Amino acid sequence: MSDKPVLTTRQGHPVFNNQQQRTVGTRGPATLENYQFLEKISHFDRERIPERVVHARGFVAHGEFEAYGTIGDEPASKYTRAKLFQEKGKKTPVTIRYSTVIGGRDSSEAARDPRGFAVKFRTEDGNWDMVGNNLQVFFIRDAIKFPDVIHSLKPDPVTFRQEPNRIFDFMSNTPESMHMLTWLFSPYGIPANYRTMRGSGVNTYRFVNAQGEGVLVKFHWLTQQGEHNLTQEEANAIQAGDLGHASKDLYEAIERGDFPKWELNVQIMSDDEHPELDFDPLDDTKIWPREQFPYLPVGMMTLNRNITDHHNENEQAAFGTGVLVDGIDFSDDKMLIGRTFSYSDTQRYRVGPNYLQLPVNAPRPDVVVSTNQGGGQMSYGVDNRGDNPHINYEPSSIAGLREADESYREYRPFVSGQIMRAPIERQNNYKQAGETFRSFTDFERDDLIGNLVTNLQQCEKHIQEKMVWHFSQCDEDYGRRVADGLGLDYTTVRA
Repeated sequence: MSDKPVLTTRQGHPVFNNQQQRTVGTRGPATLENYQFLEKISHFDRERIPERVVHARGFVAHGEFEAYGTIGDEPASKYTRAKLFQEKGKKTPVTIRYSTVIGGRDSSEAARDPRGFAVKFRTEDGNWDMVGNNLQVFFIRDAIKFPDVIHSLKPDPVTFRQEPNRIFDFMSNTPESMHMLTWLFSPYGIPANYRTMRGSGVNTYRFVNAQGEGVLVKFHWLTQQGEHNLTQEEANAIQAGDLGHASKDLYEAIERGDFPKWELNVQIMSDDEHPELDFDPLDDTKIWPREQFPYLPVGMMTLNRNITDHHNENEQAAFGTGVLVDGIDFSDDKMLIGRTFSYSDTQRYRVGPNYLQLPVNAPRPDVVVSTNQGGGQMSYGVDNRGDNPHINYEPSSIAGLREADESYREYRPFVSGQIMRAPIERQNNYKQAGETFRSFTDFERDDLIGNLVTNLQQCEKHIQEKMVWHFSQCDEDYGRRVADGLGLDYTTVRA
């Protein structure tokens, strides 16, 4: 007798024949009561869930984060009461999903595209999701424009092709995008693989300590494998033979025991408006200068385990910018607030209202989930309600759940102002883009100009001219070189 497990239906019934349906005679017709076949084919018809609107293609791995117990040279407690940072050597399980942003689920991992870098920390206080990208900035600073920028980058709704004319039409009317475009069309726009890619939280958060004092914070993941990127020619060669080279690289590295590492660093800033800066520190199209706000090491992440099933641990993995733990709080970043609704909302649509019950999304086993939520599609468990299952509301004098004791000082920033629809005051759309351009090596500048020219050549002339004008505001040489590549009269366009 074989030692293989016996094939069953989802009801647990043994399957004696998995080769033929039940039919009348050998030729048929088939009978309607074919329960085994109906279960099998109906599930097959429903194997796919809606793919993510963005970050559709991704790769997931598991590991651990080990805290240094300090933030820079100071005890971690000076800045935050988040428990995962407090003790040197404290380890927290993590799940990380790397992804491309614009392409579909089966698209190329060698595309010029921002990369997602989302980490789920399974802490003793519940989950914390740090949802970011490889690049430190974004295209827009207000979440109301998020559908627009993504629509411009996605395929044309008629031709279903990604069209440079549409992309640069939007960008030419969005000056704040120049910094992100400078990074994206440089070699940094195509990371060589996930192991050698850096990560950034992009948005600004707050750290809060036990005294209720808060500071602004930005998060950065620094790869310990060395940062490497691809030219367009190198990416084209990879894409010709493999659409999933980055996933393969990471999977094989973990399988052979070459566990990749990233050091978590933070930048700290006092929580005020900082009028001495020429930009708003909450603007996600800006980088905080390292010479003013240095990187402070916090801990090391190591990935040491691959997933066992793509659908359960990747397709159904869910991350959200609003998933925070005590000691980490929101800032007033306009993009962050909008993302916080959008990310969790899309998971409820894609995976269902009980997506947090799935093992890949649930807190670790020693964290007891106690809520009065229940029902909904695909509910397969009941959260802890205390000793009396009849009481699913709060407050109650009979039984049920209670609020946590407030054993710490809450951070209460003072906010006042007139409610309005208005841009931020210190936009400074071009300065950092120019500084980034000038910081590149000659090779990186050459690659940037070549990639922009190749794409802008496919655009209408008035869009080319607008983009050259924007680049010239960033740096004279930047604009001139793009104009020369397009055969435009720079003096006329610059005027």
